[in-house]
Amino acid sequence: MTGPQPPAAVLCGVGSWLPPDVVGNDVLAARLGVTDDWIHQRTGVRSRRRAEPGTATVTMAVEAGARALKSQGHGQADAVLLATATPDRLCPASAPEVAARLGLTGAAALDVSAACSGFVYALSVAAGLIGARTCERILVIGADTMSAVLDPDDRATSPIFGDGAGAVVLRAGHAGEPGALGPFVLGSDGERADLIRLPAGGSLTRYRYTADAPDPYLRMNGREVFRQALDRMGGAVTTAVARAGWALEEVDRFAVHQANARISRALATRLGVPCERWLSNIEHVGNTTGASVPLLLDHAHRGRLLLPGQRTAVAAFGAGLAWAATTLTWPDLTPGTP
Repeated sequence: MTGPQPPAAVLCGVGSWLPPDVVGNDVLAARLGVTDDWIHQRTGVRSRRRAEPGTATVTMAVEAGARALKSQGHGQADAVLLATATPDRLCPASAPEVAARLGLTGAAALDVSAACSGFVYALSVAAGLIGARTCERILVIGADTMSAVLDPDDRATSPIFGDGAGAVVLRAGHAGEPGALGPFVLGSDGERADLIRLPAGGSLTRYRYTADAPDPYLRMNGREVFRQALDRMGGAVTTAVARAGWALEEVDRFAVHQANARISRALATRLGVPCERWLSNIEHVGNTTGASVPLLLDHAHRGRLLLPGQRTAVAAFGAGLAWAATTLTWPDLTPGTP
């Protein structure tokens, strides 16, 4: 005899927040010695948000989390998972402070570090906690303050990244209902860890305030990252869709990490996905790392580009290298406050 099925993780709230400071390509172009069109053609970005001094990851995560909690109809959660590559400090973790600011003192809280794939990884952790009946309701946030680690003179990174936060609430439910997360596909390739890296600040390359201090900025091998993103995200999303029992042509919306518009177009072409099924907001927010996927989901939901009943595939890829994907049928939600 088989016992009762474990509960499924069901998405029941969504929200996001962006810093008010909009930085257009014209602001960056002069410093980088390029043009607005040069940036847009290579990245798909026209503008991005930058956090003001004194505003960092915890602040943005609290704002997005509050909107997701409001979207679910109340402010309660048993746990808070924060996916971020730019915590306010290395120790302690940022998630407990986020929980406390949201009135969730005493809730389980932890950071998830998987860079651009962090939010989807955090969804899988949350789904496991719900499936094990450890938690009934979990707030999952993706937030990053990339401006804190960008070299303003680096053409490979300065134009593409932005700051922001997005969040969802997951509750215990049934596998067949709208919002239930499907099987997860997770992977990594640490042999290519140097393709996207932040050298300083860890135990290996300790930061020193001296003339020979290690590089404090994010560095990226864009050409190789492009190739790896296509292979890894393409494989992950194809596998996740198949495990959900769907065919690619049956997927209504693809919510894929907004790494670069050229990567998105190439991946859509490789999968044979019509452009109207491919969600995008990179033009006005840039690559927001761990915030990318939840920001995209909330923007598409509020913009009526993602509707109840639509089969949705979610995927991400980034530093690590790490990649992740899952599926869900979009539920009927109340949007969080913009």
